[in-house]
Amino acid sequence: MRDLKDSRWFGARASVLVLGLAVAGAVVAPASPASAAVPGLVRVSATSGVNSNDFHTVTAVCPAGKVLTGTGYELNGALGEAVVDDLRPNGGPAVVPTAVTVTAYEADAFAGIWSVTAYAICANPVAGLVRISATSVNNSNNFRTITAACPAGKVLTGTGYELNGVTGEAVVDDFRPNGGPAAAPTSVNVGAYEADATALNWDATAYAICANPLAGLVRISAVSANNSVDFRSVTASCPVGKVLTGAGFELNGATGEVVVDDFRPNGGAAAAPTLDTAGAYEEDAFAGNWSNTSYAVCATA
Repeated sequence: MRDLKDSRWFGARASVLVLGLAVAGAVVAPASPASAAVPGLVRVSATSGVNSNDFHTVTAVCPAGKVLTGTGYELNGALGEAVVDDLRPNGGPAVVPTAVTVTAYEADAFAGIWSVTAYAICANPVAGLVRISATSVNNSNNFRTITAACPAGKVLTGTGYELNGVTGEAVVDDFRPNGGPAAAPTSVNVGAYEADATALNWDATAYAICANPLAGLVRISAVSANNSVDFRSVTASCPVGKVLTGAGFELNGATGEVVVDDFRPNGGAAAAPTLDTAGAYEEDAFAGNWSNTSYAVCATA
């Protein structure tokens, strides 16, 4: 009987030892890398015709199976003589955005040849993605401001705007996501001024592209020099390990005398964007000092 008891005791001890080794093995196994907040992120573009027409429009569409998280544009050859009137993502409060349309007008008669490029920041499907909008009052006042806020529990991945009724007579001065280096953005404010006095009634619409919370989402900013030089450019870059889902800008001290000519995310059809460059020109000669702020909305890569 003793031999039987001993064999049972040794068998139980061996089982405990094997279990202990298994547990130890589980403890020291390397952790899996963190999942990307926005897998499949790319930047696609489309460019309008190149001519001297007063009006240009173009739409950038995400590849099949991808959704729109952010937007951008670039005016080519206008050098402050044209303004982007609409930077309009499609979608709605219950519809996932997949494209962005950019429209631009000459601010004053301009004989030069120019075009407009639309940039779409696209990713694999993102949980809870929608487009929210808010529109200001419609009147002939010189300044208009409006904020589009994400629904409770959602965060801001990207932005858009639309000026209605002015066709080149107003410019967006503020296109500012909230948040900060340690705070996820949840809204975007659009502020616009008349470039020249006009009796037209007009309004501004702000668009917020919103999703369920994303890992590591923050808003980064960079500010240009403040002076009276005609052109200003500044780049906001995501921290290492993050990618760009959307962006914004803010003109400081210009009050309608300056137009943002470039609002350009980097990246490409096979490369995730990581920064956004905002370039701005004086629309007419302006003696005041002004600066340009670029905002980058960034999430874990």
